[in-house]
Amino acid sequence: MKYIIASDIHGSAYYAKMLARKFENSGADKLILLGDLLYHGPRNDLPRDYAPKEVIEILNGYKDSIYAVRGNCDAEVDQMVLDFPIMSDYSVYILNGITFFASHGHIYSPQNLPCMKKGEAFISGHIHLPVAECKDGIYILNPGSTSIPKGGNPPSYSVLDGSRFTIYPLTDEDAPCSFIKEIELG
Repeated sequence: MKYIIASDIHGSAYYAKMLARKFENSGADKLILLGDLLYHGPRNDLPRDYAPKEVIEILNGYKDSIYAVRGNCDAEVDQMVLDFPIMSDYSVYILNGITFFASHGHIYSPQNLPCMKKGEAFISGHIHLPVAECKDGIYILNPGSTSIPKGGNPPSYSVLDGSRFTIYPLTDEDAPCSFIKEIELG
């Protein structure tokens, strides 16, 4: 199966629309969101086209295709307007035969990993940086931020297709799209 994975939309209708188009055009089976969906938080500037109500409408249009975890900027009140569950601090998925521990990154992180076995993957957002590496046999993955990237990176998202995890810039459909980082899992 094919999955689109993204994090840190932070209420940007502009990037939520772009992510929705990527999901639609990709043929992916599910959209996995790693938290911080509607609000920007006190440390971030407002993202482009900040419109949480519009983001709610966009994401609810994909409610049957979304798996999500809670970010540090997500609250119980957000769950009241979103038609898919977001309040879990983490989820464990078996995707294409690989165990993924999905978390936003503010509780569990690469520096505070849950109990994991070699060959499993830890995937999170939160730091707004794209990461695809293997440390001590555990895959550490982060799609970067769709709306407020850091470290000079472009807005980004990732694709898990089979055992290949690829991070792409979130660009307009007509723009050339080379990958930022890529890793083969397993």
